[in-house]
Order: sequence, then C-alpha cells, then structure tokens
Amino acid sequence: MIAIESTNPPIAEPQAFGSTKREVLLILKREGQADLQTLAERLHISKMAVHKHIQELEQHGLVQRTSVRGTKGRPRLALQLAPEATNLFPKAYAAVTCAALAYIEEKLGRKAVEEALRRRQTETLSMYRDQVNAGTLAGRVHQLATLRDREGYMAEDKRAGQSNFEILEHNCPIIAIAENYWEACNVENEMFQKVLGANVETTHRVVAGANVCRFLISPRRR
Repeated sequence: MIAIESTNPPIAEPQAFGSTKREVLLILKREGQADLQTLAERLHISKMAVHKHIQELEQHGLVQRTSVRGTKGRPRLALQLAPEATNLFPKAYAAVTCAALAYIEEKLGRKAVEEALRRRQTETLSMYRDQVNAGTLAGRVHQLATLRDREGYMAEDKRAGQSNFEILEHNCPIIAIAENYWEACNVENEMFQKVLGANVETTHRVVAGANVCRFLISPRRR
C-alpha cells in the first residue's frame, strides 16, 4: 500500500533455521494450528523428529502449544505460532507510515487519509496491470496471486466453483495500517476488482481476527 519497508527487525533470522523448521513455521502460518501427527505427515518425517524441531522453536519463543477440544474425548494438543513469530514474516509498512497517516487525519480529516491511500493505489494499479494481463479470469487470478505472493502476502489461488475463484493470503504485510484505517482494506478490494475485471468480495480478514484474508472472485455479468 503506502510504505515499502519495515522498521521492526525479526527476533530471529529465518536463515538461522534449517529448511524443516522453516517449513514448520510456514505450515503453522498457513493452517493456523496443527498437531504433531499432521506435521509429521506433511513433512514426511517421524513424530519424534517433528517434536525435536518444535522444542527448538519453542525455545526461541516462536511456537506455542494449545488445546483443541474435539467432538468427544479429551482435548488434543496442537501447535500454533506464538505472537512473537509474526516478526518473521514480511511487513510492507514502516512506523513512519502510520504516523504520517495519523498526522494527515489530525490536520485534514479522515477523508484525506482515504485520498492518500487511493493516490498510492493509482501507482500500484499501473504496475499490477502490466503483470496481470491474461486473457481469462482464471489466468488473471493466478497471475495476481503469484504477484501478491512475491510481495510477502503468502498468497495462493483456488477454484471456488464452476466459474468462481478465490485468493487466500496467509500473511498481511499492511496489518499495522489496516488495524487503524479500515479504508486500506476497501481500497485494496477496489484495486483487485479493477485489475481482474471481476467482482471481488472479501469474506475473511486477518485484521478482523481470521487466519487468512480470503477474496472470493466471480465474473461480472454482461
């Protein structure tokens, strides 16, 4: 959106971990939570090996345990990212950006904040249109998801019916802005509609407590 760099250094460099530990973190980021058996199956290693990786990640304060109550029986143990782990994932904002928006709001009002976000959107829209240009909606959705994934949104696209699609974004680099200015999410949705030439409905948002930002995309009726 507005800023392009982060002023919050990660508490641990991702490169400090082996590929298996990085994959554990990515699975937990995408899935929200998982148990040892699920992680073992996804990683194709033993539960004991997963447990050793989890112990090290716990020591770094990146993973925590949680109880999940099923339909019957005792609650099962699951794993999820600790709050500190969010610093490992890309953020596309700087503290100065939020301060600048707050200053604009104080001096010029809330409407001026939205105008500032839209002005930035105009620049981003031009770049997106250069790279999202497939002849079919399916192709454009895939191109946009690929572009967003490169930008740190951990995005993927899927079919959601015969003619509908969805983009799932497991990371929200602009969350610091969105927490204070919901207009950022509206502007982003409008940009998706313009780039894809389709209807876009935002059904889930990380900023609202969901585990993923979900955009449901459908063709426009002629």
